[in-house]
Amino acid sequence: MKNYFDLKGHVAIVTGCSGGLGVQMAKALANQGCNIVPIARRMEKLEEVAAELREAYGVEVLPIRCDVTNTEMCDDVVRQTMEHFGRIDILINNAGTGAVAPAEDITDEQFDNEMQIDLFGTFKMARAVAKQAMIPAKYGRIINIASMYGMVGNKVAPCSPYHAAKGGVVNLSRGLAAEWGKYGITVNTICPGYFWTPLTKDMLETEWFANYAKSTIPVERYGNEGELDTATLFLASPASAYVNGIALPVDGGYTCV
Repeated sequence: MKNYFDLKGHVAIVTGCSGGLGVQMAKALANQGCNIVPIARRMEKLEEVAAELREAYGVEVLPIRCDVTNTEMCDDVVRQTMEHFGRIDILINNAGTGAVAPAEDITDEQFDNEMQIDLFGTFKMARAVAKQAMIPAKYGRIINIASMYGMVGNKVAPCSPYHAAKGGVVNLSRGLAAEWGKYGITVNTICPGYFWTPLTKDMLETEWFANYAKSTIPVERYGNEGELDTATLFLASPASAYVNGIALPVDGGYTCV
């Protein structure tokens, strides 16, 4: 029996891997035997994640502190990973932020910060991984995490910089997919909807959100922990070689209505 998601011996860099969806996706990859390079700004959190991954899945884990807005740090993550493992098969660009305020009150600094982390940081990591590892290897899987808000607007939480940055991530992925496909590199986007994480649970577990979900999300609920796993594994798999440049909503149908 063939395991289409077998990633034994592969190496994945996961940004924003100190909690939430980043850790969930790292666990999904590790469950398939993939070695993990978790990166984020808080080293103490990364060490906790690394210990959990090693103990639960028996894979090799190399935590590296990195601010994705810093070009030198992004390049150094790739250098250290290549020195340690000799390969990088998968990059998941998950690091992000979100400024919530009416558009007319958003400051230049808030807008710039959103672009620097969500959009430019995604590009910096993709550029470093492609140049140092994937193009020479003629193989790679880059998965950029955008949002359903990169595809549509919203009337609940005003966050125009987030919409702009995540929409940029969607089309950046298409641009990179078009350029790097000839090297055996696929670049795709996952656009999550409302997902349960320790940071979102206080909003999602309210009566207000339950009512909102019933009126706006066809499956009438938020996404549970683990329901992003198979989308991640699908796009990370060697078997998805002919899937390139897509934006995959995992949103319970929010963007289909």
